[in-house]
Amino acid sequence: MLKQNYSSRLLERAVEEFSSLPGIGKKSALRLALHLLKQPKENIERFGKAFIDLRNEVKYCSVCNMITDDELCAVCSDPGRDASIICVVESIRDVLSIENTERYKGLYHVLGGIISPMDGVGPGDLPVAELIRRVKDGNVQEVILALSTSMEGDTTSFFLYKKLSDYPVKITTIARGVGFGDDLEYTDELTLGKSIENRQIFKLN
Repeated sequence: MLKQNYSSRLLERAVEEFSSLPGIGKKSALRLALHLLKQPKENIERFGKAFIDLRNEVKYCSVCNMITDDELCAVCSDPGRDASIICVVESIRDVLSIENTERYKGLYHVLGGIISPMDGVGPGDLPVAELIRRVKDGNVQEVILALSTSMEGDTTSFFLYKKLSDYPVKITTIARGVGFGDDLEYTDELTLGKSIENRQIFKLN
């Protein structure tokens, strides 16, 4: 495969940065870089500042670990949410996917990952202690395990079930009798919404 000649070191650098993003190949990266090159300077500065501000100023909710501009995220600070239910998810993307269904009115707990020895992620790398503290200290009646259907997701669910089973809380999981993939973010809103509504008691197989 011939090496692309960019004719400009600056253009090549921009393409390299774009292509480092998930799902962006070199051709798409070049198209994006050339598109931005045609934009007014103030537009580019605003574009870049948005990501610099995101990285430097975004916070994580002190309760659920969701991204926020304040100490508490919009969900945790909403008095209309049902604080007796906590939905445990792997990522921020999963929260956004579930919120888009408009079918769930409880709270969340974002793990930021799942147990994966191959990737060097163990139980101690996840905010499990914080979840248990919420169950112990609050009026939580149900914990929904809404993790991926992969082996790592199941392993994490089993681990959380064992940790939570000592407490008087109902442990459920989203329905799996419907056809959706491993990751919640790729599930259509209707299917995901029904999966949450039809959640089942978690069973340790």
